[in-house]
Amino acid sequence: MKVFDLFCGCGGLSLGFQQAKFDVIAAYDNWSEAIDVYNRNFKKHSAQKVDLSSEYKTIIDEAIKHKVEMIIGGPPCQDFSSAGKRDEDLGKGDLSVLFATIVAKSKAPWVVMENVDRIVKSQKIKEVRKILHKAGYGISECILLASLCGVPQNRKRFFLVGHLESEDGYLDYYLQKNLSSKPMTIRDYLGNSLGIEHYYRHPRNYSRRGIFSIDEPSPTVRGVNRPVPKGYPGHDGDTMNVSKELRPLTTIERSYIQTFPKTFRLEGTKTNLEQMIGNAVPVKMAKYVGMCINEYVQDIKDNMKTHFPKKPSSACGRRRSETHRTKAHR
Repeated sequence: MKVFDLFCGCGGLSLGFQQAKFDVIAAYDNWSEAIDVYNRNFKKHSAQKVDLSSEYKTIIDEAIKHKVEMIIGGPPCQDFSSAGKRDEDLGKGDLSVLFATIVAKSKAPWVVMENVDRIVKSQKIKEVRKILHKAGYGISECILLASLCGVPQNRKRFFLVGHLESEDGYLDYYLQKNLSSKPMTIRDYLGNSLGIEHYYRHPRNYSRRGIFSIDEPSPTVRGVNRPVPKGYPGHDGDTMNVSKELRPLTTIERSYIQTFPKTFRLEGTKTNLEQMIGNAVPVKMAKYVGMCINEYVQDIKDNMKTHFPKKPSSACGRRRSETHRTKAHR
């Protein structure tokens, strides 16, 4: 499928879908430094700087012109995030609604939207669903844990996957059945290549622990990365005591935790790179979603499956619309 990536950042979602054999042909963002990194790593297409809030009609025209089959994107999550002010009316939350509008008007057959898990409690996601349903999309929604999707990180993320002419919940079975049976640890993914057994990750407050083992998934990689403070008091949950050997993960190591490959070129200021890495969709998590879509499409083509589970899986929050739609496989 030909794919457009909106709010592409430095390319985690694009790279994951490329690894799942999708054809990403264009990407868009409004952050010049992230676009620079993106374009150092993707050679067959380039990311363009676009303010989607004012230039969205251009994207719609381009999607129609190129007969794009899928639009993917991770609209800014700060208004929903637990690390932000949790006020969806600050402005960035509107970009999720705009994303849905671009998809609906372009009539791309597929859409994948990623965001923080707290978006499910927002009014904006209701607006997104309404726009997509009105345009004829069936929707599968799921909150996925990255450590069960090939990523050594306890990162929860919301995914919405829409498909024209399908019924709500059509992809739930696949998003659930392909999950790993056990969380992936840093050692599982990187072995002993980091040369450490424990590391420091600065907590939001000292009621939370700050020292972790590589024999567990990493906590969520955020956009900030701080050294061990002299006044760190320790925590009962820490996996070791503070010592002079203890250190935080480096910028590059954090990109590995986000499952960017070691060949991925990261150039820029430390502050910008840390933010890009923290904002990115983990590459293997994006690939996981792409592979689930591939399996669904292949099963339809092969006519191998005659029915799908009627009940939503425990991992996926399936919503049924009041209007029943024709299933793609009928």
